[in-house]
Amino acid sequence: MAAGPHRVGVLVFDGMKLLDLSGPAEVFSEANRFGADYRLSIVSADGSPVSSSIGMRVPADTDAQAAAAYDTLVVVGGDALPDSPVDPALGAAAKALAHRAGRVASVCTGAFVLGAAGLLEGRRATTHWQHTDALARRCPATRVEPDALFVKDGATYTSAGVTAGIDLALALLEEDHGPALARRVARSLVVYMQRAGGQSQFSASLQGPAPRTPVLRLVQEAVQGDPTADHGLESLAARVRVSPRHLTRMFRTELDTTPAKYVELVRFDLAKALLDAGHNATEAATRSGFSSYESLRRAFARHLGLSPIRYQQRFATTARES
Repeated sequence: MAAGPHRVGVLVFDGMKLLDLSGPAEVFSEANRFGADYRLSIVSADGSPVSSSIGMRVPADTDAQAAAAYDTLVVVGGDALPDSPVDPALGAAAKALAHRAGRVASVCTGAFVLGAAGLLEGRRATTHWQHTDALARRCPATRVEPDALFVKDGATYTSAGVTAGIDLALALLEEDHGPALARRVARSLVVYMQRAGGQSQFSASLQGPAPRTPVLRLVQEAVQGDPTADHGLESLAARVRVSPRHLTRMFRTELDTTPAKYVELVRFDLAKALLDAGHNATEAATRSGFSSYESLRRAFARHLGLSPIRYQQRFATTARES
């Protein structure tokens, strides 16, 4: 364990998402049960209590000016942030706290607060997929990555939707104390060991609205209903009674992909779930419809930049650990 306490400050404000606070806080608190020493402090701009998005009042321990220099600063998100200017007092508080912090992290739309404080200038960042375009417009000097669970750029971390804050907190925990403790905390909280930061925020089958074209909806239903079936181009085209060329054109026009790439994404998503559940890579390949482990390995290299075995070692659940 690292020597001495690790001070974590969480910046809150009226309208904050409660899970943005409680998710990471539970990770750090659980880590303390296994020997870590995280000291959590809740900070508001002026030290006043704040009201969360569900109406629950959250007391602050201190105000931004009087707060200590934190080892980690976490900025939570709120529903109003993508559509409204950030309160200048909140942006100033984030800036002041960040300049005294060892590292800075945002959960979900908390990235808009970092952006307003000038903390994302020239950096890579992410936020909830519904708001990545708004963040890119608000922060033109920031490279927004719309499909990442969390992004690390130097000592600045940004994460996607609210539950991705748990993934981020587990990643920070692993940086501080190593993967063994992070796995132990994940298992204790009954959550996945943190997913790869570059992993998609959502599965292939959930990316965007359902196709307008009935033919494409039928194809998607067939692939999602039985990913292991024969879903070659000729077979899919015959199923919906169109030519392979016409089916490919419809996929490109409406979904900006090809039938083969879509089938691979659905199978890839299922393979990840199987690995998370404890199946070995060969089983995952067979049960998700890949022709071999090698074809699964190539898919993982394309989408995650690591092998299925490496993915399972780092990011899968630890249900089989003793």
